[in-house]
Amino acid sequence: MKPSELLSAARARGQTTLSEDDSRKVLEAYGLPLVPSRRVGSLDEAQAAARELGFPVALKGTGARLAHKTEADVVRLSLRDAAELEAAYRHVQQKGGELLEGMLVQRMLRSEREFVAGLSRDPQFGPCVMFGLGGIFTEVLQDVSFRVAPIETRDAEEMMDEIKGAKLLGPFRGKPAVDRAALAALLVALSRLGAELEAVAEVDINPILIDGSRPVAVDALVVVK
Repeated sequence: MKPSELLSAARARGQTTLSEDDSRKVLEAYGLPLVPSRRVGSLDEAQAAARELGFPVALKGTGARLAHKTEADVVRLSLRDAAELEAAYRHVQQKGGELLEGMLVQRMLRSEREFVAGLSRDPQFGPCVMFGLGGIFTEVLQDVSFRVAPIETRDAEEMMDEIKGAKLLGPFRGKPAVDRAALAALLVALSRLGAELEAVAEVDINPILIDGSRPVAVDALVVVK
């Protein structure tokens, strides 16, 4: 299903947000790099997905009414084997209840550097792209930069340089520098999404982790206009 069709169907159902699964489909259609993930509907499917992706894995409940998954306690991280995955599956199943539409098994990715990217619609300027420090520091430090869409690679590069934590984009604690070209492409793609999909009110990609040098989106939420 095309992104526009996903959004139209969500609006017809009265949804204000897309599930993480559908949010990922919209972002994937625009070429944004996402952590490998499999949607599952049973424990057997979850075990098969974990074997395919390789332990350790993360397990997340997904649903249009589960926008705040951590608060709903439907996220389990660093599951090391089949037994831990089964216990996590039962837990998410119980906590998600009737709000649960499915689950995602994701490759577990750890990084000392976390960034955030997003899209919002300003009443005056229209779609705006945001980039900054992510994870738990997003709301605390509010170290972000904004540009009105559409943006080009040069604009994305300037956004990276403007944040106070810009040094984290360089070599860090023995890790290579972030692939700035890939990160710029992510921001430009987000800009294009905002320009082309009027039904999208907001996009929140937090965190973006650094896998080697490559930025990878781990969690995504699309808000429907």
